[in-house]
Amino acid sequence: MVIDLNKCIGCQTCTLACKSQWTDRGGREFMYWNHVETRPGKGYPKDWEQAGGGWEGDELRPGRLPRLREDYGYPVEFGYEALFEEGEKPLRPADEMAWGPNWDEDQGAGEFPNAYFFYLPRLCNHCSNPACEAACPRQAIYKREEDGIVLIDQERCRGYRYCVAACPYKKIYFNPLAGKSEKCIFCYPRVEKGLAQACAYQCVGRARHVAYLDDKEGALHRLVNEWKVALPLHAEYGTQPNVYYVPPLSPPQIGPDGRPLEEPRVPDDYLVELFGPGVGAALETLREEMAKKNRGEPSELMDLLIAYRHGDMFRLDRPREVV
Repeated sequence: MVIDLNKCIGCQTCTLACKSQWTDRGGREFMYWNHVETRPGKGYPKDWEQAGGGWEGDELRPGRLPRLREDYGYPVEFGYEALFEEGEKPLRPADEMAWGPNWDEDQGAGEFPNAYFFYLPRLCNHCSNPACEAACPRQAIYKREEDGIVLIDQERCRGYRYCVAACPYKKIYFNPLAGKSEKCIFCYPRVEKGLAQACAYQCVGRARHVAYLDDKEGALHRLVNEWKVALPLHAEYGTQPNVYYVPPLSPPQIGPDGRPLEEPRVPDDYLVELFGPGVGAALETLREEMAKKNRGEPSELMDLLIAYRHGDMFRLDRPREVV
């Protein structure tokens, strides 16, 4: 999957599409197999980038388990009865909350007039070198040969949670009712019927492209391997993630005299921290192709990212091998 961060508006439609289909009950209330977090921010679960996991060379890097209330923020009940009492009383949670999904939504960083933020959708990366698979002593996690989707065999899983600690993106969750680990299944029942993932299909911004990376006619191969404008998130974790991001462009900073400066609003160093050293070249390519489009010149890249036809964003058939 490639997600164009220049088209994500943070509407959470993808989150709701996933939540309503897969995780709305049965010990999954705190689970968000897909969610959109504000960057810069602490994310979900809180401070997941400081929770370890992934690889250090050929060895697994130690990781910690997120805490249910402190890092996830377990859903709480609201005191609706207060609405029927005399006097105006605000609706508040019945229990004190320390954190929750989108707790720091739209906060970002920087100061006026150069404050900034952007949205970052996150889901399981279905990595080519998954740390969760290597960490599981039950061999319950496997990668499907036919499409590369990483799944958890619920019959073999015993809920040891080594996989949760090992995943550097913290996109595996422990179900306290089932006593097993669960995660995004990349909507494989939909994929097997030729349908795009719920998060991708419902995206109102047309920000998500889905295809096989070795399909040379698909958007992923062109965006990742040819144009090189789609980059993995935290590739330094060593898991070889298969969800890629087109990094966000930003308006220029405003100087003390109110005039625009040369520096972009979103610092390049922060984007490099997220997406690696290829960010600069990717952003420059995007700017050049946008300028061509603005001049009325053709741009294959811009046409691909604009996605005039929704159905063209999804190529779910395996590419035929060339003999």
